[in-house]
Amino acid sequence: MINCQIPTGLIVSCQAPADSPLHDPIVIAAMARTAINRGASGVRIDTPAHVAAVRQQVSAPVIGIWKQQLAGCEIYITPRFEDARAIALAGADIIAIDATLRNRPAGEDLKTLIDRIHKELGKLVMADVDTIESAIAAAEAGADTVGTTLFGYTPQTESFSPPGFDLLAQMVAKLKIPVICEGGISGPSMAQKALNLGATAVVVGGDITGIDIKVTAYASFIQLTVDS
Repeated sequence: MINCQIPTGLIVSCQAPADSPLHDPIVIAAMARTAINRGASGVRIDTPAHVAAVRQQVSAPVIGIWKQQLAGCEIYITPRFEDARAIALAGADIIAIDATLRNRPAGEDLKTLIDRIHKELGKLVMADVDTIESAIAAAEAGADTVGTTLFGYTPQTESFSPPGFDLLAQMVAKLKIPVICEGGISGPSMAQKALNLGATAVVVGGDITGIDIKVTAYASFIQLTVDS
């Protein structure tokens, strides 16, 4: 039995580069708790260790992923059932998976993966997609919600930059399940635009929690100014 609802409004992605001091379960959990305390309805967390730490700190919905780089496979966001199971056991309420139309590892079928997550793990599934075709396929395969997460990050969409507002509008018009806007949101006005287009929720990551990227950008710009 699945006892979780899809979060609405603001979802904060609390992640950090693997080489960052912030890439620590205690730090990520503190980020997540802060996000919830300040009004976020849910958080998106990578790796079982971080999900487990966050689960101890927050009762709000946790969207869990596990980024895995597998040899010969382009799919890396929770690519296999075993990855989904590890995230579920760590305490995630919703499992986010790569649901693009690319080949899955070991020939795993998307519908079978979603069915197993529902039946064996009792978790909802967020399908991370890149195109309207993959969004429709994910919905037909049983996904509970679909996100624009991979728009701009696949060979089919790499010539575009997120956020994928046009894709979002198409998904809202064609799908009967909640649609989440994720990727490229760099300010409250952009989040508001996504919601006005019909998104159920907006995932914001780097603009809120991307300290490494933001400090690097500031430092580089200031150094250029000093050197000029």
